[in-house]
Amino acid sequence: MLSNVYSPFPLKIRSAHGIRIETDSGEYLDTFAGIGVLAFGHTDRKTVDAVTSKVQRFSHTSNYFLDEDAISLSKFILDFSNSEGEVYFANSGTEATEAAIKAVRRLKKGKLISFEGNFHGRTMGALSLTHSERLRKPFEPLLPDVRFIPKSVQDFEKAVLSDEIAAVFVEVIQGNSGVHLYPAELLQAIEKLRKERGFLLAADEIQSGLCRTGEYFGYQNYAIEPDIIILGKAVGGGLPLGAAVFRGVSPFYPGDHGSTFAPNPVSLAAGLSVLSRMDSALLESVRICGAHLKENLERLPWAREVRGMGLMIGVSTENPERIKSLAFERKVLLNVTAGSIRFLPALNISEEEIDEITERLDFGGLND
Repeated sequence: MLSNVYSPFPLKIRSAHGIRIETDSGEYLDTFAGIGVLAFGHTDRKTVDAVTSKVQRFSHTSNYFLDEDAISLSKFILDFSNSEGEVYFANSGTEATEAAIKAVRRLKKGKLISFEGNFHGRTMGALSLTHSERLRKPFEPLLPDVRFIPKSVQDFEKAVLSDEIAAVFVEVIQGNSGVHLYPAELLQAIEKLRKERGFLLAADEIQSGLCRTGEYFGYQNYAIEPDIIILGKAVGGGLPLGAAVFRGVSPFYPGDHGSTFAPNPVSLAAGLSVLSRMDSALLESVRICGAHLKENLERLPWAREVRGMGLMIGVSTENPERIKSLAFERKVLLNVTAGSIRFLPALNISEEEIDEITERLDFGGLND
């Protein structure tokens, strides 16, 4: 009956709170928070109250009405980026990527550069920028004039200096590829050539944004200044919402782009509840808890490599599916992507909860 696109856990959820999911088979610990969506965990009380209050007033109005929550949420996003600009709201991260691509086409002529390992979404434009041949090949032809290059300064400089480039899309921490960081020297080269050559820089912050890495945005761990920031996941407080943030550029005129549903009023209320509580104290907590989680994971015999920033962590192991299965037996839910285990827990997770998770993940003498 349902399209066969997912492989769900064999569980029926009864309720969920924080990092705990109550199911027909007992309570499980959630290590990836709805794939990085639930910044403050399941059924966060303030978010539930905000959603309930909003939906009792109205749940949908269309884009013929302005919801003041959209203005408030935009202000938080722009303040986090330390810049002026404008925000286009979409229904998801991949839709926000589509808006970014369309904006680039309006503003600049030339090719689009993406990097090996990048993932930007599964709709046709976003998929065109996604490196995985397994994902792209069945749906070709996709957008023309897209180049994928290795994450090296030499390859990037060669690509930019030998062709007309409209925009460069970066995912400074590649989440879907298993949590891999860009080399700092590559990002420095991108920023230098952005200033010299005038191409647009788009930072995909769908997964790494909104405090996930210990900064408001992942790119803020480096000295780069994107023209476009792409958001999804946590921006809607657990409900569908995405955003394309335009800094110093204004690509759209009335009628150029739009959506019947976006921004949904209830999603705006949920997102506003979450972003209004993101501050320097939360950033510091993410850094501390991220370091604690990383340290605990590095002690596990089966962990070959632990990498990431803040509470966005990838672990390489010999047999990730086996580890996932063993964790499931101990009632811990793990997310495996691109042959690695990806940790994206709630940002307000405690050190005690981290210890509880990693204690269950210690399988004794198991090395892989």
